[in-house]
Amino acid sequence: MQGEQTENFYFIWGIDESSYGPVQLATLVSWIKDERVLPDTWVFTRGEGSWRKAGDIPEIKIFFSRVTTTATSGSTQPQMTPGALRRIKILAELSDAQLAHLSDFLEKQRVTQWSVVVRQGEVGDAMFFILEGELRARTMAGERETILCTFGTGEIFGDMALFDHGPRSADVVANVDSTVMKLSATQFNRLIKEAPALAAPFLQATAKTLAARIRADNKRLDRVTQQFSASPR
Repeated sequence: MQGEQTENFYFIWGIDESSYGPVQLATLVSWIKDERVLPDTWVFTRGEGSWRKAGDIPEIKIFFSRVTTTATSGSTQPQMTPGALRRIKILAELSDAQLAHLSDFLEKQRVTQWSVVVRQGEVGDAMFFILEGELRARTMAGERETILCTFGTGEIFGDMALFDHGPRSADVVANVDSTVMKLSATQFNRLIKEAPALAAPFLQATAKTLAARIRADNKRLDRVTQQFSASPR
């Protein structure tokens, strides 16, 4: 009975703004190793009755240093784990085997705060998946910046470049230090040729995202049109 009272349980706040748990320490540690839980992931400790960032919780903070050491002690471009890639919303339905294979075509990049990832007018040759951090899309008119939208963990940007290789419609700038995965046009073509069974569900998920954005843009345009039509002249 005493052991049951002292055993701790945890709840994890996911990128979909939902709480997962309760889980025991062993499960939480396995999620850290799979990079499903990061140092800045919010975790509720039932024993303390409070939410804290995972990297600040004494009993698990040591496991983040172990994951970092393992990832950097081998090659300079470690393979991403399926758990890490599953944080990307359009990849959430892929199996572990599919995600592991997909990682062979991706390049992990660290992006420092305020750096420009893509520039307006440049020829697009890659799309990006945000593993952690926040970036914004902007246009510039002289010194004046107009923010078009903000991208957070789990989102993608630049996906149209894989299909039309057209000029970028906006700058994308890191609001904070961030980590992204890059899928270049060259690797995308290789994916289609070498792994068509993997390319099909990936393309389907990407198409759903594009369709959702187009519908959202159409709704916004419709609202603006209605407001303009209703305004006195």
